[in-house]
Amino acid sequence: MQLNRALEQHIAVFGESGSGKTVMISSFYGAAQEPENLKKNLFHVVADRTGQGNRLHQNYLGMRDSSKLPATNQFSATSYSFSIKMKDGANENAKATKGRPFDALRLVWHDYPGQWFEQDVSGPEEAQRRIDTFKSLMSSDVALLMVDSQRLLDNAGEEELYLKSVLGNFRNGLLSMKGNLLVDGKPLIEFPRIWIMALSKSDLLPNMDVFKFRDLLIEKASDELNELREVLAGLVEANEALSVGEDFVLLSSAKFGSDKIEMTKRVGLELILPISAMLPFERHARWNQAYQLPAKVAQNLLVGAGALAAVFVSRKIKLPGRIGAIFAVVGAELVNEAVKMASDKLRDAQAEALAKKDYLAATLTRFRLDLVKGEEEHVLLRSLR
Repeated sequence: MQLNRALEQHIAVFGESGSGKTVMISSFYGAAQEPENLKKNLFHVVADRTGQGNRLHQNYLGMRDSSKLPATNQFSATSYSFSIKMKDGANENAKATKGRPFDALRLVWHDYPGQWFEQDVSGPEEAQRRIDTFKSLMSSDVALLMVDSQRLLDNAGEEELYLKSVLGNFRNGLLSMKGNLLVDGKPLIEFPRIWIMALSKSDLLPNMDVFKFRDLLIEKASDELNELREVLAGLVEANEALSVGEDFVLLSSAKFGSDKIEMTKRVGLELILPISAMLPFERHARWNQAYQLPAKVAQNLLVGAGALAAVFVSRKIKLPGRIGAIFAVVGAELVNEAVKMASDKLRDAQAEALAKKDYLAATLTRFRLDLVKGEEEHVLLRSLR
């Protein structure tokens, strides 16, 4: 998590070739440009690189209007940066925004080539490129590990064959890079610490909710999931502050028919921004309270948490000069309150922010409500740890 005037969150997406990563990011960005979404949201999703944004929007329009799937990015690692900009009028109430540590959000989406966990390297140059690419996404707070619904259907009744394979390939890929990722063999402080199991193309399995997805993974591949957790734990310092396979989400970029792609029938993509912004905020602060974390680890985890806490606090406080010290003032108290807040209290907080024309606070509060809604609809399952 990095901080300037925009709070920058990174999310890393891992999945085998054909698991739907390109379709997913195209649907995420393209839907954000639709008139109805532009009207209802308090923010715009803007691609920081215009060319990338145009390509993603073109992919989306091709699916929406011509039922044409975008080409996959073979062996191409790509990072996409999106600014979440508040609409005009968001800063009209200077009193509401005075002293706020940041004014906007930025999402950086890292797409790691699936082929790199499925195939052997062609030589030293490709091996180094894989390592360099993986290092570039280690600033991510959240990682999505995709499970392909189509592959589950292909292995109906023997789903363990696919699940053991995908988890095993990912584990082995990490093991092959471990020596190059660790500096002098020391565990990493900065590394994705929330690894969410994501069911892609979930429209293909309409009877599977997030609980059934969790149960399927545990029944069919619990050993492989535990082995993956052990490998990841061996990469990070203070590995008690790590969750692997404790969070689950259903994702569908559209409803795909034989002759039509219905882009409005999506599942879970509206949770990408809330998961990226709010899940690390809550989880990192909770871990800091539960465990005696090394100072460097705690500092790395809590910089963004403190900044978010300062935005949410409704009473007057004197913010410290250093962003890293904000958490000591408001973070723990705010998170304790937020965890206990029922949906009606969150709606009251959102209404208050809207009345103050503090659109950033209203958006972040809505993100918390979106996570609650995702759980109520059995699309999202969050760890209680």
